[in-house]
Amino acid sequence: MPGQPAARRTVLKGAALAGAAGLGAAACSTESKLGHAQTPTPTAPVDLGAADAVPVGGARLYREQRLIVHCPAKGQYKAFSAQCTHAGCLLDKIEGAEGNCPCHGSRFDVATGKALKGPATVPLPEVPVTVKNGKLIAGPEA
Repeated sequence: MPGQPAARRTVLKGAALAGAAGLGAAACSTESKLGHAQTPTPTAPVDLGAADAVPVGGARLYREQRLIVHCPAKGQYKAFSAQCTHAGCLLDKIEGAEGNCPCHGSRFDVATGKALKGPATVPLPEVPVTVKNGKLIAGPEA
């Protein structure tokens, strides 16, 4: 019966695609440390450690806290969410003056949060950041 093998193949292909889709959903789960968070910016103050860990004229990625901090001049800091505005993936590295999203290749200016390369078109959300007792504190009431 020629109809049965085709039907079986169709069922097997569908099962394989459903399994692969499930893996993709798990990789971008809101519970994943590497996926996206439901809230891309801190909801409470976050201690990022020593302010001098961010080089003057450069930036540092704080993956665990999902933040990028830029230091345009000594004692001045700007912070942004490190969650891509396209699909919510966590940026994985800073190359030169650009933050990189490993999921779809979006790139962001670490000094302004502006999307430089798509598919993301929306800038990274800015996060308040201050220095208290030599430590960077980011988030609301920072």
